Amino acid sequence: MPQLTGLPLYFENPIGRLYEHPDGYAIIAYNSGPRQLATFQAFLQHLENLLRRHGWHKVLADHRQLAPFTEEEHTFLHEHWLQTAHAIQQQMLTAVLIPAERLAQLPAKQHQTVHVGTLTYHLFTDAAAAAAWLHFLA
Repeated sequence: MPQLTGLPLYFENPIGRLYEHPDGYAIIAYNSGPRQLATFQAFLQHLENLLRRHGWHKVLADHRQLAPFTEEEHTFLHEHWLQTAHAIQQQMLTAVLIPAERLAQLPAKQHQTVHVGTLTYHLFTDAAAAAAWLHFLA
């Protein structure tokens, strides 16, 4: 994970923490453990507020401690947050950090850059590589 010490903490709740990176992107540091849908929705609303505040469209999301999204969370992400929250914004670029063993279990096509509506994401196991990808897509 990029060094979080010294980065401005924008928001924190039981889901995780949102940081502002000076290179022009938000960092999501997800916590482990169970999640409540309303708390998850509030967390994403604060992410949206952070992105809009700066006019950003890039996110580094650390999923290494995150349990897989529930069906409700997945539905909220794809049918609400990505569809309505970003409908008036440009393409959302997200570097997603996952554990190496989880990446090895995924089909090869998911190791590439993937486009889902307004979201473009790439999976990484190395935080420096994830940050470099975001920087390259300036």
